[in-house]
Amino acid sequence: MMSMRGDASSTKPGAGQGRRPAARFCIACFACVLFAASPFAAELSRQEVETRLSATAEAPPNFAAMDLSGLNLSGLDFKAGNLRGANLRGSDLTGTNLRGVELHDANLSGADLTNAILDVAILRRADLSGATLHRVSAHSTVLAEADLRRADLSEAVLICNLEYANLDGANLSGAIMAADMKNQPMGLIRVSLRKASLRGANLSGANLTRGVLEFADFSEANLAGANLMLAQAAGARLTEANLTGTVFTEADIENARFNGARGIERAVDLDTARNRALAIFD
Repeated sequence: MMSMRGDASSTKPGAGQGRRPAARFCIACFACVLFAASPFAAELSRQEVETRLSATAEAPPNFAAMDLSGLNLSGLDFKAGNLRGANLRGSDLTGTNLRGVELHDANLSGADLTNAILDVAILRRADLSGATLHRVSAHSTVLAEADLRRADLSEAVLICNLEYANLDGANLSGAIMAADMKNQPMGLIRVSLRKASLRGANLSGANLTRGVLEFADFSEANLAGANLMLAQAAGARLTEANLTGTVFTEADIENARFNGARGIERAVDLDTARNRALAIFD
């Protein structure tokens, strides 16, 4: 007698049966995810920035505390505007004219400022960590207390205030920081690195003639071929620094620390340095 029960196996879904339909790929949703994941969220476009800069009603232009991160702002003239506290993280500022601009507490981390003009700009406490400042012009600029860790300042003109700035691991190779002897009627204009930190920085070939280096920390820095002639380096820390070919002609090294300095026997004119007897060697 035939069983009235169906074959149990016939109640099970066969191959390919009972599966959930494949999810459809949503391009719009994918774009939303990418947008949400983007590290930048600028409030304005480049065109909108240009419009504000060209307007005559607002002088100087005001971008204070605005988010301009990730924008291509290369070659623009900010007309000594207000960018205090602005977010310019990762922005392209190559060749940009920032002369006289207020950038107190601004975020320029990772920004590219190659060949930018920063003369008489104020960047006190600005975040320039990891930024590229190759060949920037910074005459009489205020960079005091700025964060310049790992920044590229190679061949930059830095005749400015860098007091208490953090330049650990920065590249200052070939930087021009010598006193500007052409502007003597206005007083001696020179770099000030007083109490700045330059641990592990690269200053090879940099010109710091007559610079104020008092109590600056050059520990483990590369000063090979750097020129410290007539520099005020009292209390500076040069422990384990590379001093091969470093010029110390008539520099003031009172209480400067040279413990473990490398290449010190190949330093130039160290014997002519002022207050050498008061410096600390091994």
